[in-house]
Amino acid sequence: MNVSGSALSLTVADVDASRDFLCTHLGYAVTTADEGFAALTRGDAAVDVILLREGADILAPEQCAQRAAGLILALTVTGLAAEEARLRAAGAPLTMPLREEPWGERLLQMTDPNGVVVQLVEWAAAADPADHDESAAMTVITPSSDHVTVSPNATMAGLAAPSRGSTALSTWTVTMNAGATGPAHSISREQVWTVTAGALEVTCGGRSEKVTAGQTLILPPNLVRRIHAPEQAEAHVSMPADGVASVPGTDGARELPWAR
Repeated sequence: MNVSGSALSLTVADVDASRDFLCTHLGYAVTTADEGFAALTRGDAAVDVILLREGADILAPEQCAQRAAGLILALTVTGLAAEEARLRAAGAPLTMPLREEPWGERLLQMTDPNGVVVQLVEWAAAADPADHDESAAMTVITPSSDHVTVSPNATMAGLAAPSRGSTALSTWTVTMNAGATGPAHSISREQVWTVTAGALEVTCGGRSEKVTAGQTLILPPNLVRRIHAPEQAEAHVSMPADGVASVPGTDGARELPWAR
């Protein structure tokens, strides 16, 4: 078998929205287009993309109602930090900020208007053993007012985060006044809450628990939760650094500024 080209076919609700996203932010160009259809290319090693409108006659009957989901369009690039700066300046919807994995993969993610996840990847250069600096093996983080976020219901003080030396985890403290109740929301990653003072009442997935000082609560990802402080309370929270929040009834995901 001789493969002369490759393409990823995506079934989406709004072909024009995904087309404009890929052309505006990722340099794709339209080669062919018709009602409910667009074929895109970049002219380099990037995979071609074909966009089909949900329900299009060209689709097999069992595929008509399916949409692109659970997949990632991953593109390996160079100069990823500069790409992140360019995308932020252009207002691109970054749903996972630039991060580096322990095995040397650097990546960021965007989500287009149809929910298609696009990942840009760059492999970090292998370190020269001669350049190894043992003093860089540890990072000490001092709490700073620069990393404190005050909302109507709580105060979050950021500790470890990608912007402060962490590669995989974000940690912060939460302080809530007696009677405060946070908004209903979900988080894309698992969170671990350890209550260090007072108590919290947490409702998640149709179940409510009271968590008191010294107890630890594990909140699963993507379930709507609501947190209430029946008394003055403090907690320490940790989660994977790429977690983002969603609020029922609103579109898109929101970054947690104290965890970045």
